[in-house]
Amino acid sequence: MTKKRGIVAAGHDETAHTASEILLAGGNAFDAALAAMLTACVAEPVLASPGGGGFLTAMPADSAPIVYDFFAHTPRQKQPEESIDFHPIVADFGTASQVFHIGMASIATPGFIRGLFTIHRELCRLPLEMIAAPAIQLAREGLPINPFQDLIARIVAPILQASPDSLAIHASPTDPTRLIQKGEIHAQPLLADFFAALQHEGEALFYEGEVGKQLIDDCRMMGGHLRSEDLQAYQVIKRHPLQHRYRDTRLITNPLPSLGGTLIAFSLGLLETEQVGIFQPGSEPHLRHLSHVMRLTQEIRRDRQPLMDGILSPEVSRHYRSLLQDGAITKRGTTQISIADSQGNLASMTLSNGEGCGYVIPNTGIMMNNMLGEEDLNPNGFHCWPENQRLSSMMAPSLLLTKTGDTFVTGSGGSNRIRSAILQVISNLLDFGMPLEQAISQPRIHYEANLLSLESGILQSVADALSDEFPQQQRWGTKNLFFGGAHTVIRQHSGRLTGVGDERRGGVSLLV
Repeated sequence: MTKKRGIVAAGHDETAHTASEILLAGGNAFDAALAAMLTACVAEPVLASPGGGGFLTAMPADSAPIVYDFFAHTPRQKQPEESIDFHPIVADFGTASQVFHIGMASIATPGFIRGLFTIHRELCRLPLEMIAAPAIQLAREGLPINPFQDLIARIVAPILQASPDSLAIHASPTDPTRLIQKGEIHAQPLLADFFAALQHEGEALFYEGEVGKQLIDDCRMMGGHLRSEDLQAYQVIKRHPLQHRYRDTRLITNPLPSLGGTLIAFSLGLLETEQVGIFQPGSEPHLRHLSHVMRLTQEIRRDRQPLMDGILSPEVSRHYRSLLQDGAITKRGTTQISIADSQGNLASMTLSNGEGCGYVIPNTGIMMNNMLGEEDLNPNGFHCWPENQRLSSMMAPSLLLTKTGDTFVTGSGGSNRIRSAILQVISNLLDFGMPLEQAISQPRIHYEANLLSLESGILQSVADALSDEFPQQQRWGTKNLFFGGAHTVIRQHSGRLTGVGDERRGGVSLLV
């Protein structure tokens, strides 16, 4: 039997295929993650972009786990509000809508490219030219728009059509006046040229060279905050991951200042007060308890923002557990890449460009992020962000290490729904012992701003029963990307590799 090289789960078949090619070529999980990262910009262009950022939770086979934070950073100086370009658009999810803000003043300092080169220097074994080659070829040749990417494009159409340059890189090949549609071939020759130049000229091309200079000149003239010192000073931050034990399993995830991992750990601490596994999955007692946990997690985020570093302390945990037990409870664009290789390396990477700001750096095909226009990332209000600080994020690329020696690599896209998606996947796996496919496909709920959202598949009778405590409900008729996309792989202690791509976000998994 041929020895397996690894397992990949990602948000598009081309993203996963690129990672598998790199594993077959002798790369490790981190080589494959970078190749997938670049290909995601081509195959999942609304969700990933060199103009954005992300996180990698890495566990090399021979060393301790580490988190690479290459997320967006606030500019070093705010420009006067009367001079900036910043305006709202409405993204229509069908059953729900969400307001995002775009324009030049929504751009935060991007970390994608600095992250690419830092991770490559420290964890990879293949040359960058080999890692980048599949993305460059795919961008030149193009690929058909699949149903999920077509759906994403329609949801954020106001952003993709916000400027002639933005429409141009997302336009139909047969009619440049409209957005590309399902089945049409999407080629990105300008992005291919940029990646080709980047692998030869290095990260300075963006942070100090002509591409960065163009970005800064346009920000200065068109109402953005970014200046040359923002790009030049940007650094990847390496962090010790948050490690939290849930039952007999160790969670390794993104630490503060990003909130997602800490809030997931807090929720797990509350969930542990009940032997959840005695419930029938999806039953009224199960979803009521889960809803209570989500509501308390939402409350602690609201009440203790921005002082979150103490919420996992025994004193705080005891207080919120008592509220849960006594019944004293009052009545975004991201994509995930999960990889495990046969050498024991684990890579969980979450990428985001927000939804994009509507501005494209000329002659590069790069849509810049709108992180300063994301309400989730600006809980104190727009234009209130502290200068020169790493933005907090709900992204939580995570690893799970069980007492039996199994390892899970997971994470999710989905804005504020990231934490609830990952929480439910972990609980499905550990509390109910579900097989991976069932743990991912099980209908989800999400609680936020007094609204309980329930995914298709939850019984009407259960939803009705929950209405006594959760009268504001949003019931979805189908499974939807609103509830995240938790692409997950497992390496069992026996060496067996399995993976599942979350259907909600077009996910696929490949065994290599």
